[in-house]
Amino acid sequence: MTTDLTALPLSRVEAPDGTFRLITWNIPDDEGGHRYQGMLLVRNGKRQTLYELRDQTNGIGSPEKAELGPERWYGALYYQVVPVKKGGKTYYTLLGWKGYSRSETRKVVEVLTLRGGKPRFGAPIFGGDGRLKPMRQVYAFSFQSSMMLRHEPEHDRIVMDHLAPARADMEGTAAFLGPDLSYDALVWEKGAWQLRRDIDARDTRKDGKPYQAPPKAPRP
Repeated sequence: MTTDLTALPLSRVEAPDGTFRLITWNIPDDEGGHRYQGMLLVRNGKRQTLYELRDQTNGIGSPEKAELGPERWYGALYYQVVPVKKGGKTYYTLLGWKGYSRSETRKVVEVLTLRGGKPRFGAPIFGGDGRLKPMRQVYAFSFQSSMMLRHEPEHDRIVMDHLAPARADMEGTAAFLGPDLSYDALVWEKGAWQLRRDIDARDTRKDGKPYQAPPKAPRP
Protein backbone atom coordinates (compact mmCIF):
# COMPACT_ATOMS: atom_id res chain seq x y z
CA MET A 1 0.00 0.00 0.00
CA THR A 2 1.37 3.42 -1.00
CA THR A 3 0.81 6.48 1.18
CA ASP A 4 -0.38 9.57 -0.69
CA LEU A 5 1.63 12.59 0.53
CA THR A 6 0.39 15.11 -2.04
CA ALA A 7 -2.01 16.78 0.41
CA LEU A 8 0.72 17.47 2.99
CA PRO A 9 2.61 20.82 3.00
CA LEU A 10 5.91 19.32 1.85
CA SER A 11 8.65 20.86 -0.27
CA ARG A 12 10.03 18.40 -2.83
CA VAL A 13 13.09 18.73 -5.05
CA GLU A 14 14.94 16.16 -7.13
CA ALA A 15 18.37 16.14 -8.68
CA PRO A 16 18.15 16.59 -12.47
CA ASP A 17 20.36 13.51 -12.89
CA GLY A 18 18.09 11.41 -10.67
CA THR A 19 20.72 10.90 -7.96
CA PHE A 20 18.46 11.93 -5.08
CA ARG A 21 15.02 13.09 -4.02
CA LEU A 22 14.74 15.50 -1.11
CA ILE A 23 11.58 16.19 0.87
CA THR A 24 11.52 18.86 3.61
CA TRP A 25 8.84 20.37 5.82
CA ASN A 26 8.58 22.68 8.81
CA ILE A 27 6.60 22.82 12.05
CA PRO A 28 6.01 26.37 13.41
CA ASP A 29 5.96 26.81 17.18
CA ASP A 30 4.06 29.20 19.44
CA GLU A 31 7.15 31.40 19.89
CA GLY A 32 7.41 32.25 16.19
CA GLY A 33 10.22 29.79 15.48
CA HIS A 34 10.28 26.77 13.20
CA ARG A 35 11.50 23.19 13.50
CA TYR A 36 12.45 21.45 10.27
CA GLN A 37 12.35 17.83 9.23
CA GLY A 38 13.37 16.09 6.06
CA MET A 39 13.94 12.83 4.22
CA LEU A 40 16.67 12.32 1.63
CA LEU A 41 16.46 9.36 -0.74
CA VAL A 42 19.81 8.67 -2.40
CA ARG A 43 20.02 6.39 -5.44
CA ASN A 44 23.28 4.56 -6.18
CA GLY A 45 22.70 2.20 -9.09
CA LYS A 46 19.96 -0.22 -8.06
CA ARG A 47 20.51 0.59 -4.39
CA GLN A 48 18.43 3.23 -2.61
CA THR A 49 19.21 4.62 0.85
CA LEU A 50 16.86 6.78 2.91
CA TYR A 51 18.31 9.33 5.35
CA GLU A 52 16.38 11.22 8.02
CA LEU A 53 17.43 14.87 8.35
CA ARG A 54 17.56 16.17 11.91
CA ASP A 55 17.40 19.93 12.39
CA GLN A 56 20.12 21.16 14.75
CA THR A 57 19.90 24.88 13.95
CA ASN A 58 20.13 25.97 17.60
CA GLY A 59 23.41 24.10 18.05
CA ILE A 60 25.09 25.50 14.91
CA GLY A 61 26.60 28.82 15.95
CA SER A 62 28.33 29.67 12.67
CA PRO A 63 26.39 27.99 9.86
CA GLU A 64 28.57 29.51 7.13
CA LYS A 65 31.59 27.60 8.49
CA ALA A 66 30.19 24.15 9.27
CA GLU A 67 30.18 20.98 7.21
CA LEU A 68 27.17 18.97 8.34
CA GLY A 69 25.53 15.58 7.93
CA PRO A 70 21.96 14.28 8.01
CA GLU A 71 22.07 13.92 11.80
CA ARG A 72 23.20 17.55 12.24
CA TRP A 73 21.36 19.57 9.63
CA TYR A 74 20.77 23.30 9.16
CA GLY A 75 17.06 22.94 8.44
CA ALA A 76 15.33 24.68 5.53
CA LEU A 77 12.63 24.16 2.93
CA TYR A 78 14.40 23.62 -0.40
CA TYR A 79 12.77 24.69 -3.65
CA GLN A 80 15.51 24.57 -6.32
CA VAL A 81 18.51 22.35 -7.15
CA VAL A 82 21.40 23.76 -9.18
CA PRO A 83 24.11 21.17 -10.02
CA VAL A 84 27.61 22.45 -10.76
CA LYS A 85 30.82 20.52 -11.43
CA LYS A 86 34.33 21.01 -10.12
CA GLY A 87 37.21 18.61 -10.62
CA GLY A 88 34.89 15.94 -11.97
CA LYS A 89 32.70 16.09 -8.86
CA THR A 90 29.08 17.29 -8.77
CA TYR A 91 28.00 19.82 -6.16
CA TYR A 92 24.24 20.16 -5.81
CA THR A 93 23.47 23.76 -4.84
CA LEU A 94 20.17 23.97 -2.95
CA LEU A 95 18.10 27.14 -2.59
CA GLY A 96 15.97 27.21 0.52
CA TRP A 97 13.61 29.23 2.69
CA LYS A 98 14.05 29.28 6.47
CA GLY A 99 11.51 30.82 8.82
CA TYR A 100 13.59 31.65 11.86
CA SER A 101 11.85 33.79 14.50
CA ARG A 102 9.05 36.31 15.07
CA SER A 103 11.28 39.07 13.70
CA GLU A 104 13.60 37.31 11.23
CA THR A 105 13.40 35.14 8.11
CA ARG A 106 16.32 33.58 6.26
CA LYS A 107 17.18 32.32 2.78
CA VAL A 108 19.88 29.69 2.40
CA VAL A 109 22.21 28.67 -0.41
CA GLU A 110 23.19 25.16 0.70
CA VAL A 111 25.45 22.58 -0.96
CA LEU A 112 24.82 18.84 -0.99
CA THR A 113 27.52 16.37 -2.00
CA LEU A 114 27.63 12.59 -1.94
CA ARG A 115 30.75 10.81 -0.71
CA GLY A 116 30.55 7.14 -1.49
CA GLY A 117 26.80 7.61 -1.67
CA LYS A 118 26.66 9.27 1.77
CA PRO A 119 25.34 12.85 1.97
CA ARG A 120 27.23 15.86 3.32
CA PHE A 121 25.89 19.40 3.59
CA GLY A 122 28.20 22.36 2.99
CA ALA A 123 31.21 22.78 0.72
CA PRO A 124 33.80 25.57 0.23
CA ILE A 125 32.67 26.52 -3.27
CA PHE A 126 31.81 30.16 -2.55
CA GLY A 127 34.23 32.91 -3.46
CA GLY A 128 35.63 34.99 -0.63
CA ASP A 129 38.46 37.32 0.34
CA GLY A 130 40.04 35.04 2.93
CA ARG A 131 41.51 31.55 2.77
CA LEU A 132 38.56 30.04 4.64
CA LYS A 133 35.75 29.84 2.10
CA PRO A 134 32.12 29.77 3.28
CA MET A 135 30.44 26.36 3.30
CA ARG A 136 27.01 27.86 2.59
CA GLN A 137 25.44 31.31 2.34
CA VAL A 138 22.78 32.48 4.79
CA TYR A 139 20.80 35.69 4.24
CA ALA A 140 18.78 37.08 7.16
CA PHE A 141 16.12 39.77 6.83
CA SER A 142 12.95 41.15 8.40
CA PHE A 143 10.03 38.73 8.66
CA GLN A 144 7.87 41.53 7.18
CA SER A 145 9.92 41.45 3.95
CA SER A 146 10.45 38.86 1.26
CA MET A 147 13.73 38.14 -0.48
CA MET A 148 13.94 36.93 -4.05
CA LEU A 149 16.50 34.14 -4.49
CA ARG A 150 16.25 32.12 -7.70
CA HIS A 151 18.31 30.33 -10.29
CA GLU A 152 18.29 31.75 -13.81
CA PRO A 153 19.60 28.90 -16.00
CA GLU A 154 19.52 31.05 -19.14
CA HIS A 155 22.17 33.30 -17.56
CA ASP A 156 24.00 30.66 -15.46
CA ARG A 157 23.50 32.60 -12.25
CA ILE A 158 21.60 32.76 -8.98
CA VAL A 159 19.93 36.15 -8.64
CA MET A 160 18.87 37.70 -5.34
CA ASP A 161 17.53 40.90 -3.85
CA HIS A 162 20.20 43.05 -2.23
CA LEU A 163 19.38 43.52 1.45
CA ALA A 164 19.83 46.89 3.11
CA PRO A 165 18.68 48.51 6.39
CA ALA A 166 15.78 50.93 6.54
CA ARG A 167 18.17 53.39 8.23
CA ALA A 168 21.96 53.57 8.40
CA ASP A 169 22.03 53.00 12.16
CA MET A 170 20.20 49.65 11.66
CA GLU A 171 23.03 48.13 9.61
CA GLY A 172 23.79 44.57 10.70
CA THR A 173 20.45 43.97 12.43
CA ALA A 174 18.58 41.32 10.45
CA ALA A 175 15.15 42.31 11.77
CA PHE A 176 15.49 45.69 9.99
CA LEU A 177 16.89 44.47 6.64
CA GLY A 178 14.93 44.22 3.41
CA PRO A 179 15.27 44.54 -0.38
CA ASP A 180 16.42 47.95 -1.67
CA LEU A 181 15.37 47.45 -5.33
CA SER A 182 18.87 46.48 -6.45
CA TYR A 183 20.10 42.97 -7.21
CA ASP A 184 23.15 40.79 -6.68
CA ALA A 185 24.05 37.46 -8.24
CA LEU A 186 26.15 34.37 -7.65
CA VAL A 187 27.89 33.41 -10.89
CA TRP A 188 29.66 30.06 -11.33
CA GLU A 189 33.23 30.91 -12.39
CA LYS A 190 36.56 29.16 -11.86
CA GLY A 191 35.05 26.44 -9.69
CA ALA A 192 33.21 28.73 -7.25
CA TRP A 193 30.06 30.78 -6.83
CA GLN A 194 31.38 34.32 -7.24
CA LEU A 195 29.38 37.27 -5.93
CA ARG A 196 28.54 40.01 -8.40
CA ARG A 197 26.92 43.11 -6.93
CA ASP A 198 24.44 45.51 -8.48
CA ILE A 199 23.66 43.42 -11.55
CA ASP A 200 21.10 44.20 -14.24
CA ALA A 201 18.26 41.77 -13.50
CA ARG A 202 15.98 42.90 -16.30
CA ASP A 203 14.68 40.31 -18.76
CA THR A 204 17.10 39.78 -21.64
CA ARG A 205 16.78 38.43 -25.13
CA LYS A 206 18.69 35.37 -26.30
CA ASP A 207 21.53 37.59 -27.54
CA GLY A 208 22.08 38.75 -23.95
CA LYS A 209 21.09 42.36 -24.58
CA PRO A 210 18.43 43.96 -22.37
CA TYR A 211 15.01 43.80 -23.93
CA GLN A 212 13.49 47.15 -24.84
CA ALA A 213 9.80 47.32 -25.65
CA PRO A 214 8.96 48.83 -29.06
CA PRO A 215 7.70 52.42 -28.92
CA LYS A 216 4.00 52.83 -28.54
CA ALA A 217 2.03 54.06 -31.53
CA PRO A 218 1.07 57.72 -31.27
CA ARG A 219 -2.44 58.41 -30.19
CA PRO A 220 -4.79 59.59 -32.99
